[in-house]
Amino acid sequence: MGKTLHIFNPEHDIALATNVVRFTPPHAARELRAELGFLPALWAGEGDYVLVDDVEAAREAARKLHVHIGKAHFVSLKELSGIISVLPDMTVSPWGWDAALRRQLLSASQDMRTVLPSPETLTAIRLMSNRRFAASVLLGEITAKDPRLVGRSYYHNGNAGSINALVGELGGRAVLKAPWSSSGRGIRYVEGGLTAHQLGWAANVVQRQGGVMVEPYYNKVKDFAMEFMAEADGTVSYCGLSLFTTANGAYSGNLLATETVKEQLLAPYVDAELLQCVRSSIISLLTGRFRGVYCGPFGVDMMIVEGEQRQGFLLHPCVEMNLRRTMGHVALALTPPEGERPRVMAISFDGHYHFRIRPWYYGGLEL
Repeated sequence: MGKTLHIFNPEHDIALATNVVRFTPPHAARELRAELGFLPALWAGEGDYVLVDDVEAAREAARKLHVHIGKAHFVSLKELSGIISVLPDMTVSPWGWDAALRRQLLSASQDMRTVLPSPETLTAIRLMSNRRFAASVLLGEITAKDPRLVGRSYYHNGNAGSINALVGELGGRAVLKAPWSSSGRGIRYVEGGLTAHQLGWAANVVQRQGGVMVEPYYNKVKDFAMEFMAEADGTVSYCGLSLFTTANGAYSGNLLATETVKEQLLAPYVDAELLQCVRSSIISLLTGRFRGVYCGPFGVDMMIVEGEQRQGFLLHPCVEMNLRRTMGHVALALTPPEGERPRVMAISFDGHYHFRIRPWYYGGLEL
């Protein structure tokens, strides 16, 4: 069985937005990659490789985690040429594919070219990673299936003034999103019309990325996601639920629990049969879409929102789609056995990034 090279490149979303081959990630993204680069060892197969900045530091970080780490090998960029020479059919599995990562790997070894996606394929992946893709392919089709589903999203490539007019049609409360952005960046909340600063931001996004997403503002109650896998033959399979929290728009933690527990926690807000309907719709709508372009994990973020006049709850089935591995997939790799107490995994920062797993003591979704 062939071996896989796993890569944690959390700067991926920023690289897509920047869209330059010679991309230098922000300092925080470089720190996150350096300090948590060992994470793929949590799901890597025996004998696989995990690319890290510092092999000894990765081994120490993995040791401190106190969870089972498979027998994957940590390797540095300098070691790649030797590995590809003896494993010419190696599979490469990054957090996400982008042109900057391809260049980085080729700079380490030109022999990597045979196992990397072409520039044309990476362009197609980037287009499918645009928020516009998920809004046009998934959102409208799914929400039409049931009145308990809600969600609209408009791609606007006009001037900032006309964007303001659209916000007015939405009642003056809206969310503006850059087509490509990460961790809460590239999102602006509008109340009563765009300010001069927001108008300038929107105009800049349209100029750099071709347009801006305009969406109604919803009173969010809970975040969650569904995680999937795109296979090489174009089929799509469901992996599980992801119950997560954010802080200031950035990811902060995930619940590690069985599917039964996660479904029970969502039950007060959304029926299991509605979740099943949404899951089946996503699989149906995306099957065949990624064939020849993308093979690997991806996730669809969702949210539970308040109904009209705060009566009941509605499900927004596609806040965004992440065509890459997600922290939800990491959580699934750490799912406890049936009957074992749920836990929480979280990323914290105190000058350094830390990945921690701790007991879960609460009765709700709060992590």
